[in-house]
Formats: sequence, C-alpha cells, structure tokens
Amino acid sequence: MIGQERFYFRSPALTDYWRGIVLFGRNVASYKFALAKTLLELKPAAGTLIKLGDLAEPFSRYVCEHLKLADRQGTSASSRFLSACRGFNAGSVRKEDLLIATERFGFNNVIDAFHVVNQADIPKRFFADERESNGGIRLTDEFSDLLQAAGAGDLQTEAEARWRLVETAWDLGVTRHALLIQTDPTFQELFAWVKTSRRVSVTSCRAALNGYQKGRCFYCFRGIDMAGATDVDHFFPHVLRERGIGRPIDGVWNLVLACFECNRGEKGKFARVPSERLLARLHLRNEFLIASHHPLRETLMAQTGAQSGDRREFLQATYQAALDALLSTWEPQLEASDPYRLNE
Repeated sequence: MIGQERFYFRSPALTDYWRGIVLFGRNVASYKFALAKTLLELKPAAGTLIKLGDLAEPFSRYVCEHLKLADRQGTSASSRFLSACRGFNAGSVRKEDLLIATERFGFNNVIDAFHVVNQADIPKRFFADERESNGGIRLTDEFSDLLQAAGAGDLQTEAEARWRLVETAWDLGVTRHALLIQTDPTFQELFAWVKTSRRVSVTSCRAALNGYQKGRCFYCFRGIDMAGATDVDHFFPHVLRERGIGRPIDGVWNLVLACFECNRGEKGKFARVPSERLLARLHLRNEFLIASHHPLRETLMAQTGAQSGDRREFLQATYQAALDALLSTWEPQLEASDPYRLNE
C-alpha cells in the first residue's frame, strides 16, 4: 500500500501543509473549507489579530452560498449555526442576527481542529488560537509566507473543489467513501448522478486535480497555473476510445494535469503513449489517492479494480493495448526536480 508520507509529505513546503489541511483533514462538517476560504479572502498579515466578529461575515457567506447548492453541510443531525444560515437564506433571519449566531456557534470546533491531519497536529501553524485571551485568532508568519508562495493563487479554487466533492456525498446520502464521480471531457468537469437520474455538476477537473499534484505538471514537475496554459490530459490518449480499447478512458484514473509543453507543445505527448516509467507514476498517484480515503476513492476503485493487484493488472493490460494501437511512446524533454521522489 502506498503511504501518504511517501507521496505527499516528503520535505513539505508551506503549500503542502495547507493542502494537507484542506485535502486530507478530517471532515465532519464543511467549516474547515469555509475558514480556509475566509482566510485566503481576507489575506491578513502576520501578527494580525482577527476577531471572531470579523471572521463571521465571509465565513457565514461561504456557508450560506453552499447551502443553496447542497442543504447538508455535515454529518451532524442538527446545528444552530447551520439553522441560522438556512434561516438567512429563507429570509427569516436578519443579517445581523446571522453574524451573531456565527460568532457564537460557527467557530466552536473548526479552530481547534483546523491544524489536525491524520489525527495529529501538523508542525506548522497558520494562526494561533487567542479566543480566550483576545476573542479571535492571530495570524502567523507561516500564513503570510504561504500567500507569497508559488501556486498560492490556486488554493482558493482547490478548497472550493474539495468542498464540493465532500458535500456532494453528504447531499446524495452516501458516505464520501462511496461517492461515484464521472467525467465530462467536453466541459472538463466532474459530475455525479442523483437517484432521480439527474446529473449534478460537482467541480472542474482542474480544480479537483491540482492540489493533489501540488500545482505541478504530472509529467515534467514544472509549476502550473490553473489560470494559465494548463491542460486536463488523458494519460492514455483520448483517441483510444475510437480504437475500441474497452477501457473507461474518460475516467478520473486516467486524468492528469499537464503543462502546454508536455501535452501539445512542439515535442509534446499528443496521441502517444507515455513511457512505462510514467505509467508507474500514474499507478502510484492512483494508489495514493485510494489510500488517502478521499472522496474519489470509490470512483477510482470502481474504474480500475478493488485490490491493488487488480489495479496494477488493469494498468498493465491497458498499457499493452495502447501500445498495440498507437505504437509509439513518449517522455518529457525536460524534467524538474521530483517533489514526490517517485523516481528514487
């Protein structure tokens, strides 16, 4: 089994710690996503004390917006904070009363749990809890440095994508480990089906994949920007659908983010098959996501196999079929240092 330490927390940067909180922290309610998005919106400088009353407006705004998308925002049967948000959306609770309820009830657990990943505190703190002494939280140097880090501009979108994956599972009445997601290659989005056969859009493929790739191209490890020339690429080329390969080519298991140069630059991949070395990287990526028990776990297992051995055989058979059909392989011309140490 591929462990999380091997893939994700090797020599972590501040963006890795932040992504660890948002992507892998324990979720019993959506408040962690709302707090992450609030801090990224406010962008307070190091040393700034933010009172709970100042956090209340953007925090409640994000939750109210998401309640319109999915009424269930946690595993608890009741919440005074969520009740106030629902009342505000319905017009029965005034804005000032919503902010009072948010300050009183909205932050009870999320501030304590924010820095907890895999049942342990991470060694970096983006804020200090000063609720008892000063009525709020104080931002640290780590948060200010985070805002200056490469790829920081994508963190807001990544938090939104993770939120949509988790709340979709809650809203459909399944555990997040049983959420089955499909891909629309035309619109490059992820979607699910509700029991009435109604399609529910979840999030964009770019937003869902970027955080797990640490903001880097899958092939060459150079930094990518979701607002720039970043492609959602089929590892096994999409043209294989026309060759009757008999595999779910549009599945999440086969999607990676790639820079323009690697995907369709002068010496890009286009409709060639990536090398066997890159196939091993894809297998490791998928195993990591499955081992991390995140919302795409069941989707990946349904598409490639229930056991690791089954998934390896699936990839091997797909690779052979792809080679038989397309005949040529491809490697990136240049490759930056490997942040995952996959090639050790």
